[in-house]
Amino acid sequence: MITVLGSINMDLVATTARLPKPGETVSGNSFSTAAGGKGANQALAAQRAGAKVRMVGAVGDDPFAAQATAMMHVAAVDMQGVKTSPHPTGTAVILVGGDGENMIAVVPGANGTVSAEDARAAVSSMKRGDYLLVQLEVPPEAVDAALDAAHAKGVVTVINIAPLTDRAAELGRKAHIVIANETEFERLAGQDRLSPDDRIAALKRLHAENGQTIIVTLGAEGVIAIRDGKLHKANGLKIEPVDTVGAGDTFCGYFAASLESGMPFEKALRRAAVAGSLACLKHGAQPSIPMAEDVDRAV
Repeated sequence: MITVLGSINMDLVATTARLPKPGETVSGNSFSTAAGGKGANQALAAQRAGAKVRMVGAVGDDPFAAQATAMMHVAAVDMQGVKTSPHPTGTAVILVGGDGENMIAVVPGANGTVSAEDARAAVSSMKRGDYLLVQLEVPPEAVDAALDAAHAKGVVTVINIAPLTDRAAELGRKAHIVIANETEFERLAGQDRLSPDDRIAALKRLHAENGQTIIVTLGAEGVIAIRDGKLHKANGLKIEPVDTVGAGDTFCGYFAASLESGMPFEKALRRAAVAGSLACLKHGAQPSIPMAEDVDRAV
């Protein structure tokens, strides 16, 4: 069983030929809405990967709430841990350029009401060996409380240290497994502009400090990780990305689900990397998350 504590958003997505520079206005090509939020995305990805998933978070009492949770309901994610808040459902305003890269501004709304008490209550029903998957789009106090409670119960903890908040490095060091992109890993390591060799050295140094499994996603270059003193690398697929929104969340959900199912670590990395690649072939965060049969056919 995987419990995901995290954000639930409505994504407002505009596409442009290229992303604007600071202070610049560019013409848009299209506009759409899609369910999102890092927590919800990862919960849906883990469910589609084959895991049994429970979502813990908050939505508003507004029209966006039903839209933001619809795909999780269809996928049969357990939604009993999602509360209704007087604040509006969280939103993310996303610009996607012609090369597939994106810029995102997130307005937390109801996500900001997820509390330490909510976190402890969610973990209280978990069992030893279950997986807890968290990110940083809900208050850090909730993430902190969830990690502490999970450790006390023997739950396996996985944190994706995104978005890159002031407490990302601190909270990142509290989980059994940490997942970061290149920029986030530099914050964790306390170093800037790491070369590939520097990154490996930093991975080894951090791993030696507490034995933590650390995974760094590298976009088109795949993923590098360290676990039990051993370095691992895995590649995704060679693709022409349409939209990279949600690719990282897809990786996290597929990885957690694969590992929770008993899949060997290196195979879980490869499966998650392939899933992340496939997520770049469609627009939107949740609509782009691939089904398990498509991922497994491509691995």
